[in-house]
Amino acid sequence: MNKSTSSIREQMARTQYREHSTPMFLTSSFTYDSAEHAQAMFAGESEGYIYSRFSNPNSTELIAKMCTLEGCDNGVTTASGMAAIFNTLAALLKAGDHVVASKALFGNSLYILQHILPQWGIKCTLVDIGNKDMWESSITEATKLVLIETPTNPSLELIDIPWLAERCHNVDAKLVVDNCFATPIIQQPKTLGADIIIHSATKWIDGQGRVLGGIVVGSEADITPIYDFIRRTGACMSPFHAWLLSKSLETLDVRIQRHCENALALAQYFEQHKYITNVRYPFLSSHPQYDLARQQMSAGGGLVTIDIQGGQEEAFRLINALTIPTITANLGDTRTIITHPASTTHSKLSREAQQEAGILDATVRISVGLEGIGDLKQDFEQALQKIGKQ
Repeated sequence: MNKSTSSIREQMARTQYREHSTPMFLTSSFTYDSAEHAQAMFAGESEGYIYSRFSNPNSTELIAKMCTLEGCDNGVTTASGMAAIFNTLAALLKAGDHVVASKALFGNSLYILQHILPQWGIKCTLVDIGNKDMWESSITEATKLVLIETPTNPSLELIDIPWLAERCHNVDAKLVVDNCFATPIIQQPKTLGADIIIHSATKWIDGQGRVLGGIVVGSEADITPIYDFIRRTGACMSPFHAWLLSKSLETLDVRIQRHCENALALAQYFEQHKYITNVRYPFLSSHPQYDLARQQMSAGGGLVTIDIQGGQEEAFRLINALTIPTITANLGDTRTIITHPASTTHSKLSREAQQEAGILDATVRISVGLEGIGDLKQDFEQALQKIGKQ
């Protein structure tokens, strides 16, 4: 059965009311038939639910669907995407361990690697994502975990996942891939050799800017210590959010198809525009890693990054002149979102770090929504013309 079909039809067992849509289980705890039943549950000798911090029917259904889409055995949900990142690292690493990560990560991921983990005696080496020599020299016998995003945000660079997975496994290191920007619809890192896949479900998985959530999936052996850590430390997802995200997965495939179609069309339009000096989109033939993108992705994703002719003043003028896109720091919404990374999402990075990540004062990131592509092109055209009139 097609994975998308499975993610739509996969549903927890119906209750005695025979509902068509899974109900919300807004309960903190679950009851037992007897004291002996409770004892058996806590001893792991009987199946069922104990406490929603441990598990809940809604989170169980969401995990099952994500495992189907990503080709994984098991998973765990968290309160946010950053909770998924942090708890994965905290669960798998200990003092003396070594981590290698791409420099092109979300700013808070970099903060954890550079400021929090060193307090616990965990060392981190940051690598230019496209520099294979740096990866080769940085991954050593001491390396326990490698963390990447591919494509990166906002520069939309890629790394060869099978190639990197082989280097990781040669030294028994785990390869952790943040697959948020590709989604399992267009990229499945597990099938390419990755060990653990992480999502900020806040983005494309939800797709409508409603909730926060994180998801971690992988093999049973890799997920067990992460689940045990989260169960004890409490970074769990609420049943309500799990219910919403599970319903969102039923439309993920069709949404991502439209996001990708619109994004490619908008990127092609930008390539021809005189007021835009650079366009980054993985499925443009001009992308330096176009061939790699075609190998490990089935489409280019919903993000397009452009550099405006000029600098921050011109970028701000474009953003303020648009009438359709929303100015916000999120992405992955049904509605097109526009962001100036240097002054918002990546503003805490040093100027040098911004430049290494491909972020200029003239850089604008667009999370392309589901609106009519003709309307989006027309709106960008009128806004770009205002740059030329200044």
